Amino acid sequence: MTLSTQFLTMLAMIGMGSLFGASLDTHNRFLKRSKRKSWIVFINDILFWVFQGLSIFYVLFSVNMGELRFYIFLALLCGFAAYQSLFKNMYLKLLERAIAITINVYVFIVKAIRMLVIRPLQFLAATALSLLLLTGRGLYALGKWFLAVLLWLLNSFIWKPVKIIFLLFWKLLPKTVKKSVEKLYNKLAGFLIIVKNYSTKPIKWIKNFKK
Repeated sequence: MTLSTQFLTMLAMIGMGSLFGASLDTHNRFLKRSKRKSWIVFINDILFWVFQGLSIFYVLFSVNMGELRFYIFLALLCGFAAYQSLFKNMYLKLLERAIAITINVYVFIVKAIRMLVIRPLQFLAATALSLLLLTGRGLYALGKWFLAVLLWLLNSFIWKPVKIIFLLFWKLLPKTVKKSVEKLYNKLAGFLIIVKNYSTKPIKWIKNFKK
């Protein structure tokens, strides 16, 4: 490797060491080991270290085609130490501030969606339901009124004239015919009473049996 390549490799590995320190703090901040199950922590740690290893090797491959030298590990260690001593506190403060800003923005967006979208939709749905119920009640009242008017018209213009005509016709009938009709009516009424009595006996028997 040329001196320029070695110099770029040193700078890249120092930067990757510092980036590794920041990534480790970010990983620990979001993982919260004390609140997670051990197997979740184990899987996340494996994925973190695999990702960091691949990232460092990718940068190394981009700079010097992946050639390993002893000073590369020293550069990584120097970058990590520089982060721990110079940038860690500042980075953690910035991280917490970024998390707080993100949470506040998320809460604001949720409240805005609730105020501008969900509540108007709820109001529109309630209004539509109220109008539907009001329309249904109006149609029911209108139908009830129309039925009452129809029954009144039928009673006034059809049933009463028919009744009057029937009474006049009944008065004009001979007495013998009237008596025959009355006898037939009485027999039919007696037959219906007998049928009613026979039909109620099984019902009474079933009720007594249940008791």
